Amino acid sequence: MVHLRMDPRLKTRIGASDVLQEAFVEVNERVETYLDDPRMPFFLWLRFITAQRLVALHRHHIGAQKRDVRRQVDAGIPSASTPALVDHLMASGTSPTQGVAREETRIRMGAALDRMPAADREILVLRHFEELSNAETAAELGIEPPAASKRYVRALRRLKAMLDDVGLDSGASPP
Repeated sequence: MVHLRMDPRLKTRIGASDVLQEAFVEVNERVETYLDDPRMPFFLWLRFITAQRLVALHRHHIGAQKRDVRRQVDAGIPSASTPALVDHLMASGTSPTQGVAREETRIRMGAALDRMPAADREILVLRHFEELSNAETAAELGIEPPAASKRYVRALRRLKAMLDDVGLDSGASPP
């Protein structure tokens, strides 16, 4: 989750392990309060604390510049970046020919992902990349599990259509 959602500019300053270390310090400080009144499953609570740390670090390192509308950071958890999603979808190639074909595929896949609505991208990230269960995804999004299932299936269909639109056979694996 941290790797997918960390802004590339932030990755030059800190690593995902730094975010996790800070999150675990906070978890250690707040676990008694959580145990007194657990309002969500423990795993989602850990994810929530980690997301808060990521947002705080993002604000500290990137949002610390003068306020400018073009630099405003959404207060919510950062979205998964297209390059991170593409990296997770594709393995690295070994030959120069495979590398060229892979880069072309990477560009087309990035174009398809960039065209997807944010809600579709988010449900795919939660279910496919963060490997949350349908129930956990529903809880994270504040919707019922049947609605989460429907959104996930619709997002997969839209992704398939977009991959077909950019000339990628969505049924085949990347080169």
